[in-house]
Amino acid sequence: MQKIGEIKCEIQAAEPGEYATLFEKYKEDTRSGVRKLLEQLHKKEEAYQKELLRTEKMKEFERKYEDLGYVCGIDEVGRGPLAGPVVAGAVILPRDCKILYLNDSKQLSAKKRDELYDVIMENAVAVGIGMASPRRIDEINILQAMREAVSKLEPVPQILLNDAVTIPDVTIPQVPIIKGDAKSISIAAASIVAKVTRDRMMVEYDKVMPEYGFAS
Repeated sequence: MQKIGEIKCEIQAAEPGEYATLFEKYKEDTRSGVRKLLEQLHKKEEAYQKELLRTEKMKEFERKYEDLGYVCGIDEVGRGPLAGPVVAGAVILPRDCKILYLNDSKQLSAKKRDELYDVIMENAVAVGIGMASPRRIDEINILQAMREAVSKLEPVPQILLNDAVTIPDVTIPQVPIIKGDAKSISIAAASIVAKVTRDRMMVEYDKVMPEYGFAS
C-alpha cells in the first residue's frame, strides 16, 4: 500500500486535469490521512472551477468584439506614486486564451504578478509598452503613454478595450470600460504587464539611488 506521504506529494503536485484520476485512484482508501488529503483535493477542485467561471466571465468583452479581429486591452500604472514614470501596457491575447488568475494588478501579490507576467509574455499575440515622463504626469501624458503602447503592437489590433479612458488621436475603435482591469482579461493582462515593468524599473532606480527608497 502506498504511503500517505507519497500520496500527499502526488496530490500537491497534481494539475487540475489530473484531479478526477486521483479521486478515482484513492476513493476506496479508508485511511483518515488519505480522506483528509482527498478533502483538500476537493477544495482545490472547487477553487479551480470557481476560477474558471470568473475567468470566463472576464471574457465577455473579448467575445463581444472578437469578430472584428484582434482585441487589445490597455491599462496604465504609476499615476499615484510620488516618483517614477507612468507605464502603459497594451496586450493582445489569443482568442482561446487559457490563462487563469488574470485580474486587476492591485488585487494580486507581487509573486503572482511576476508569475502571470511570464505567462502573458509567453502566450500573448502581442505586447506593447509606453511610458510618460515623471516630470509632468497628468491626463495628457498618461494617454500619450497608452498611445505609445498601442503603436508598438504587431499585429495592429482592430478594437481597443481601455480601462475607463478614451485615447485621443487613435484611429482604432475604442471601448472605455469602467474598472476594466477587473472586467476584461485583456485589460487585466495589460495592467499586470505595466505594473511588473514599472516595479522592475523602480528596483533598478533604487540600485542607482538607494537613498530615495524607489524600490518600495
